[in-house]
Amino acid sequence: MSLPPGFLDELRNRVSLSDVVGRKVMWDQRKSQPGKGDFWAPCPFHHEKTASFHVEDKKGFYYCFGCQAKGDALKFVQETENVGFMEAVEILAGEAGMEMPKRDPKAAEKQDRRTQLIEVMELAVKYFRLQLRTGAAADARNYLARRGLSQDALDRWEIGFAPDGWQNLWDALKGKDVADELILAAGLGKPSNKGKKPYDTFRNRIMFPIRDARGRAIAFGGRAMDPNDNAKYLNSPETELFDKGRSLYNHGPARAASGRGASLIVAEGYMDVIALAEAGFPSTVAPLGTAITENQLQMLWRMGDEPIIALDGDKAGLRAAMRLVDLALPKLEAGKSLRFAIMPDGKDPDDMVRSEGPEAVQAVLDQALPMVKLLWQRETDGKVFDSPERKAGLDKALREQIKKIRDPSIRGHYAQDIKEMRNVLFGRSGGDTGDGFGGGYNRGDNDWGGRGQGGSGYQPRGGTYQPGSRKSGGFRDGGRLPWKGKWQAAAVEPVATTRASLVAGADEASITRVREAVILASCVATPRVILEYEQNLERLACIDPDHGPLRDLILRFGIDAPERLRDEIDYALGPRALENLFSLRHVAISPCLRRAGDLEIASQLLAEEFAKLEASWGADAEQQEAVEDIQHTEDEALTWRLREAAEARNKAQRSENEDKATYDVGDNGARLNREERDAFGALLARIGFPNK
Repeated sequence: MSLPPGFLDELRNRVSLSDVVGRKVMWDQRKSQPGKGDFWAPCPFHHEKTASFHVEDKKGFYYCFGCQAKGDALKFVQETENVGFMEAVEILAGEAGMEMPKRDPKAAEKQDRRTQLIEVMELAVKYFRLQLRTGAAADARNYLARRGLSQDALDRWEIGFAPDGWQNLWDALKGKDVADELILAAGLGKPSNKGKKPYDTFRNRIMFPIRDARGRAIAFGGRAMDPNDNAKYLNSPETELFDKGRSLYNHGPARAASGRGASLIVAEGYMDVIALAEAGFPSTVAPLGTAITENQLQMLWRMGDEPIIALDGDKAGLRAAMRLVDLALPKLEAGKSLRFAIMPDGKDPDDMVRSEGPEAVQAVLDQALPMVKLLWQRETDGKVFDSPERKAGLDKALREQIKKIRDPSIRGHYAQDIKEMRNVLFGRSGGDTGDGFGGGYNRGDNDWGGRGQGGSGYQPRGGTYQPGSRKSGGFRDGGRLPWKGKWQAAAVEPVATTRASLVAGADEASITRVREAVILASCVATPRVILEYEQNLERLACIDPDHGPLRDLILRFGIDAPERLRDEIDYALGPRALENLFSLRHVAISPCLRRAGDLEIASQLLAEEFAKLEASWGADAEQQEAVEDIQHTEDEALTWRLREAAEARNKAQRSENEDKATYDVGDNGARLNREERDAFGALLARIGFPNK
């Protein structure tokens, strides 16, 4: 349903954000200033004792300085009530006394028909529940009792029974004046090919009602009581109400439980869901088919950022897990992933709950594997890599899988994790053979998804040729060494020009902070440059703790909403964050502020700064590798590598230092063009002013 222009604006104007949020929090009376529309409270989205959750009524936005949750009244209702956008609109519209826009006649007619079909489905739910109490359902009741379901559980899940026979439900519904067409359209009956009366879809089966997210009965799942039945489990056919690939069993209750903080679990069948929910895992759902569909995956991610896929430990369960990995890889986003809990010894979750209890299930869930581990397991389990060709085959297979990931940052992290597992499998001497697992950013064709920016980045690039860099044929693996909280500097004596530079008196950590500050200030001053260097910014590790949040805000708003960038930074980090950044001496004298808005200047500056970071990192990496290699060999190649790395660092620094031939540094730290200064001095002398 589409909303008319202006409807949401009017809704936001009528609704007070502090009233909406106030139902879920206790305001901090010491920090809040209601008269100014300024409210503070402990955050409702994460557990804390301090009041870091800020609401500004005038702007209509909230922001948590702890978990970075942010949004307006509609977003708050969506997050706290775990509902969709239109449902949030309906909730707030009702509170504001606004009538929801009327649907067009065709939509209303369609809705009326859906209402009729849902009423027929509810009649079927009642019929099946009554049949479970009859003598014909004795075997079904015994089966359910053996599965550990009490009468209370049967009532909660509305479990019923479809008796054997061709027209039992049909006749019951006809006795309530339900039209033939509605019974058939609801999927409860099927027309006869022999010209006889239509017959019941479900016969001699235990019945599980399937409800949508709003709790309306839309379909059934039936478990056969006859062991010789061709279909052990049978779902309703797809109807106007039921789309198997867009539905989840226990969707509504699980969504509500997930919104209250429960971990979202995905099991395989109805009984697994019921067993887990009854054992204290209320946010459990199951797909209604052989495999999770793309639509169901998106539904899961709307309910929880990292659903746990709880699968049987047999071959079928593992195959299902691998299919899901292939489906999810191209759709991964930052913060959206899957974890896999494989049940031991071929058991399913229902078996574990009944035999070992909820604690055993929780232990398996706590050890759930991330997707990258399952991907690695698929490519390596049961295989032997005793030759270069087999190792290369593994590298190729993994590269092909990781290339499916669209997000460059996630792709880089996958490459790094796989490189580490590869080194464990082969040992360091067997693993460092130019595999190309270099954090995801290779030069040239860039198998791992980088943009091939050459020296504009600063992380290592795998597979590049470096003469004598390794004993294994002269190729370096480009493995990314983590950026530590404290920069680990290479002990290389700087040349004379480097000693004269602006930051020569500081250690490497201080130099890196300087470069980070200049880069971030340039992006704020000239937001148009952010798109060109987006991937470099994503890889900027920010050793200064104040720079990380600023970089994240630049990436979040600098490309899509550059006009809001400064306001968003002030809102999230406080008005003094940018003031403090721009007042730093090395920022104040840089072209990024003196030529703010000049895209060419900003682009040149960022290219230079990222190149310097890369050169400095490369020197450190070479030294660390040399420390390891020197234990095995001491030759001229080792010395050559260190000399080349030091020279690369020095060359990167010279562009700034050579500029000293043209510029002098004034008493206040500003750079002065010497030629312009001398011309100005001569002018002062001609008009009679002393040049001091």
